[in-house]
Amino acid sequence: MDSYMTFNHILVTLFNDIMDIEEKSIITDTFRDITNNDMHVIEAIGLGTPKNMSAIAKQLRVTTGTLTISMNSLVKKGYVKRERSEQDRRVVYIMLTAKGKLAYKHHAEFHRKMTEALVEGLDPEESKLLVRALTNLKNFFEEYAKEQGMF
Repeated sequence: MDSYMTFNHILVTLFNDIMDIEEKSIITDTFRDITNNDMHVIEAIGLGTPKNMSAIAKQLRVTTGTLTISMNSLVKKGYVKRERSEQDRRVVYIMLTAKGKLAYKHHAEFHRKMTEALVEGLDPEESKLLVRALTNLKNFFEEYAKEQGMF
């Protein structure tokens, strides 16, 4: 198999495996009431300062209407809470509850293991080359999405 075919096969397989295995790894008995999509909303909210809906929607590249559906579900399930700003009562901030923080950390652990596996055994030059290759791929997706009017 030539390099093109090998790269194509690896990329297609990786994409499918990441989506499938991540979901099975992340959605455990503890977090069986949420979806992989919910977990990515939790990741976007993060552990830092509270965010508003627009900032989270922009990060996820979805509309605030679409995000509202997920957010209502996550609030109902106890992963997320909403709080109005003290300075401007029209502004609503989103933050993780203790349960949401546990889910976030669980998801982050999966990503940490995945990233460690990626660079395992690479010397500094190989790591630089891999970063360049993955950056090229990321840039391709961003440009392709813009050209197609996806975002």
